[in-house]
Amino acid sequence: MKPRQAKTSPKLKIRPVTASRWKDLEKLFGPRGACAGCWCMYWRLPHSQYKKQLGARNKRALKKIVASGAKPGLLAYADEEPVGWCATAPREDYPRLANSRTLGKVAERPVWSVVCFYIARRFRRRGVTQSLLTAAVEYARKRGAKIVEGYPVVPKTDRMPDTFAWTGLESAFRKAGFREVARRSPTRPIMRRSVGNF
Repeated sequence: MKPRQAKTSPKLKIRPVTASRWKDLEKLFGPRGACAGCWCMYWRLPHSQYKKQLGARNKRALKKIVASGAKPGLLAYADEEPVGWCATAPREDYPRLANSRTLGKVAERPVWSVVCFYIARRFRRRGVTQSLLTAAVEYARKRGAKIVEGYPVVPKTDRMPDTFAWTGLESAFRKAGFREVARRSPTRPIMRRSVGNF
């Protein structure tokens, strides 16, 4: 894969999404709900239910999670503008992972999972994903995590569309100190970082 031209990394503030920050998440995701109405519910629902809920119903489902006091992810801000999102929570919050042949459990130890990123178009390829991933590790550690796990993609070509990299790229995880622990598909490693002594 050819290296992409470096762009200036923005100065970011990263905060957990809360009810008071819901409007910022709405603004970032836009009317299409990030990726065609996903609203970051893909990993939380059975496939058939997810498909039925695409769009407004997925939006309501995520909003309900946030309104409950749960913080299902992190928002990155540049000059008070929301520019990036990272979904992270204990693995059991994402039941679709349990049914995945490719991304099933590696071992029985509890882990936190980083499952999704969404970056505003003009902030892509500027290190926002890397910053969110680093913040997600620290966020999980503060909540008692000993292991943080991710499921990035390995691009087959250097022209992979950004929207296909919504689980993150392998290179970003390696830069954040993750190491591969399993690979059941050529393009989908399972990567982990031990954070007990982070």
